[in-house]
Amino acid sequence: MSETIVAVDAMGGDNAPGEIVKGAVDAINKVKDLKVILVGDEQAIHTELKKYTFDFPRITIKATTEVIETAEPPVVAIKKKKDSSLVVAMQMIKTGEADAMVSAGNSGAILVGGQLYAGRVKGIKRAPLAPLIPTAEGVSLLVDCGANVDARAEHLVQFARMGSIYMEHVMGKKNPRVAIVNIGAEEEKGNALVKETFPMLKAAEDINFIGSIEAREIPSGYADVIVCEAFVGNVILKMYEGVSKTFLKVMKEAFLSSLKSKIGAALALPALKKKLRAFDATQYGGAPLLGLNGLIVKTHGSAKAKEVTNSIIQCISFKEQKINEKIRESFSQDDK
Repeated sequence: MSETIVAVDAMGGDNAPGEIVKGAVDAINKVKDLKVILVGDEQAIHTELKKYTFDFPRITIKATTEVIETAEPPVVAIKKKKDSSLVVAMQMIKTGEADAMVSAGNSGAILVGGQLYAGRVKGIKRAPLAPLIPTAEGVSLLVDCGANVDARAEHLVQFARMGSIYMEHVMGKKNPRVAIVNIGAEEEKGNALVKETFPMLKAAEDINFIGSIEAREIPSGYADVIVCEAFVGNVILKMYEGVSKTFLKVMKEAFLSSLKSKIGAALALPALKKKLRAFDATQYGGAPLLGLNGLIVKTHGSAKAKEVTNSIIQCISFKEQKINEKIRESFSQDDK
């Protein structure tokens, strides 16, 4: 197995550089065939690295002098801040210095920079963000969760195709079930976009389309690939996260409400922890931008070390399974 080199934007996100550096160190300590290049303020990164023990040659620093802040206008920031940690990390994808890059930084800048520096695979009209979300059956891929709020029907069909390739080759789901987010199961339901997309998905021979999926069915694992435009996808993702946090808070309050409940909690806790761990979205890493010539993974702006670690490790399977190549090969058939 060849070494995977991941460039990490050490200055992006609410918890940079501390949690980002810790996540990189943890990734190195967990996986052998991995090298991480931390991109950002050299002194700040050095200060954080001194706190840990790791295989020193496998983490290097690429010094930069600028940072793209969360609230900055994406296009302006990408054009003006050429020596920012985000832009330099993306340039490393373009030049081949790194196999992948991970960032918890400015979402808009990541989307703009991804198109500019990595570029889209020929035939791909839009690059969607595609996170794995936990379900009762394991995980499903949500495509798109934040990149294309003005997507058209032809874009959603491409999202379904790319999502199917990802789920089959990275997650091992043979003939993955694809569903489109809708407000009912009937084919005639939905807004104009869903009504236009539905028959196109139904007619696509390379997609195992099973019809519509309502939001309440998503956690059950009814579909392996869940297709929607980014506005709907982002609402689903944020609702998922909010409900999970609220549920845990309510459960904790209930368990601590009386002596009997505390005893019951003590008995149930081992089994409960195991089940709840499966619904911890951070263990699945970040959201890759599918359809680009290089791998760019976006993690939450509030990502802690665990999510950064898993986002870095996620890049290894993406590279090993040659997802970009498979997407490129699939869409090259369209020109024939």
